[in-house]
Amino acid sequence: MSQAIGVIDSGVGGLTVAHELMRQLPGESLIYLGDTLRCPYGPRSRDEVRMFTWEMVEFLLHKDIKMLVIACNTATAFTLNELQKRLQIPVIGVIKPGARAAIKVTKNSRIGVIGTDGTIRSNAYTMALKSINANIHVNALACPLFVPMVEQGLLSGEKADEIVEKSLEPIKEKNHIDTLILGCTHYPLIKGTIQKIIGHQVSVISSSEETAREASTILEFHDQLNNGMTSPTHQFYTTGEMGVFAQITEGIFKESTDHFQSVTIEQAVI
Repeated sequence: MSQAIGVIDSGVGGLTVAHELMRQLPGESLIYLGDTLRCPYGPRSRDEVRMFTWEMVEFLLHKDIKMLVIACNTATAFTLNELQKRLQIPVIGVIKPGARAAIKVTKNSRIGVIGTDGTIRSNAYTMALKSINANIHVNALACPLFVPMVEQGLLSGEKADEIVEKSLEPIKEKNHIDTLILGCTHYPLIKGTIQKIIGHQVSVISSSEETAREASTILEFHDQLNNGMTSPTHQFYTTGEMGVFAQITEGIFKESTDHFQSVTIEQAVI
């Protein structure tokens, strides 16, 4: 099927998931929408996140997508079940794939999770991890400064080190963890800094690879993979300024990407 895969996020973080989808599914077209105007979602209420997510979903449904990937942990925590029930297309989030990836890696069953206020408050990762292995010990920590930092393009350097070190202090103090889940898709953009601060004895896990693997499996199961001869086309939309969005996109994909557009998304009927 030549229809595109839709990917939504609160900003630029989900581009890390989009990149992995493009790597594992090179024949598939992607339509990405980042709500940079209203980012971050982490401090917002469940109702706000739900409303904003539905607005993004409605925008992509009008593009006739064949699958929706919620590349935002906060939106996944608050809306995944509802979207799966109400939409006629497959919908996947990033929390369960991230949990599965961490459980494959941990040796001592002690897993740390860092994420936005909303994701950590939702307890979604703890529930996902314990649903797979009830004996997992979870140490969860909100890092609210990371998303604004990434959205401003501050990805490395002395200032980034300082913010990450101060934010990770509570989880380092209890540092019996051997695995750390980046429970926000913005965080892989500062993975090098996080790894340096948390220490190389801790495996740092991004959900991107596992999410892309799940998307591939579902499309194959439903016989929806694009087996055509035409080259895929990718579209990138943002609700905010183009500058940092385009800069980070091209930094992730290591090449110039043609289709960028700033859009206004209308209030969805929910």
